[in-house]
Amino acid sequence: MTVPPLIVPSDAESAALLARLAADDAAVRRIALLDIADLEEPDLLPALVSALRDDPAAEVRLEAARVLAAWEQEEIVEALCGALLDADSDVRAAAAQSLSELKDPASGAVLRRWVERPEPFVRTAVLRALRELRFADAFDPALHALTDVTPSVRLEAVSVLGWLKDARALAPLAALATGDAETEVRRTAVGALGFAPVTHEGATAALLGALRDPAWQVREEAATTLGKLRAPAARDPLVTTLDDDYWQVRLRAVRALGQLGDISAARAVAPLLTHSISNLRKEAALALGELRDPATLPALRDALDDRDPDVRKAVRIALQQVEGAAV
Repeated sequence: MTVPPLIVPSDAESAALLARLAADDAAVRRIALLDIADLEEPDLLPALVSALRDDPAAEVRLEAARVLAAWEQEEIVEALCGALLDADSDVRAAAAQSLSELKDPASGAVLRRWVERPEPFVRTAVLRALRELRFADAFDPALHALTDVTPSVRLEAVSVLGWLKDARALAPLAALATGDAETEVRRTAVGALGFAPVTHEGATAALLGALRDPAWQVREEAATTLGKLRAPAARDPLVTTLDDDYWQVRLRAVRALGQLGDISAARAVAPLLTHSISNLRKEAALALGELRDPATLPALRDALDDRDPDVRKAVRIALQQVEGAAV
């Protein structure tokens, strides 16, 4: 091993660290990397980059990929992108993790140059990093990646578009929400539609369709998003969803009905106050408080002696809301 070129040690401590970084023992080099990182000396950063790119030991490259997450200079971001092609899978994963921790939007320009690489892992990692940066210029490559053959790439592309909240993405996201072959991509697309205006017919139609998805996770997400949008057209489909085979979906449907605030849904929610699952009973009480239908007061009063203290607390809150509305 030799000392990386173009490094001029600033003092004896730096010189000693660089000498250790050139040691034959990979374990010594790895510890030297950690000590160099602790110094936070900009003049020594090229040594870390050199270790990431050139060290023959995967454990040293792995450590370099980890410690370089603390800096965001262009050459470091470029080196981390390059490490996504490393022969060792652990090094690739560490580089991807470090890229996902970037905070400076200026790093987006470097990432953008890597987003159309032929390797699926690279495309996935770079899109994930762009998502965390909320980099506006990631819109076009993310939109293009919605048709990628690799599910993980499509998934990250959906997440990027969900964060950017650009209305041009609504129609493609709606198409994925009901048409993608992968459950997790559909689920994430359904969640990404949460920024749609309630007047966007395509988004609402896709979410209502997702309430009938074969995968319960997608149905659960659809109910959640419809509640966020407060879409009036969702009332009857959400009431139907109260009979879903999965209690997790029913819980989100109850919560969504409360968010919609349509009093006509209250009588469909009230029977859940006696459900065997306490989380559903609690959510039903909270929703009834939001719906404020005086006709549900008897059912709420009966639930005051529920065996679960959290349910009883929710019932008391609901009674205050409904009784207050009835005055």
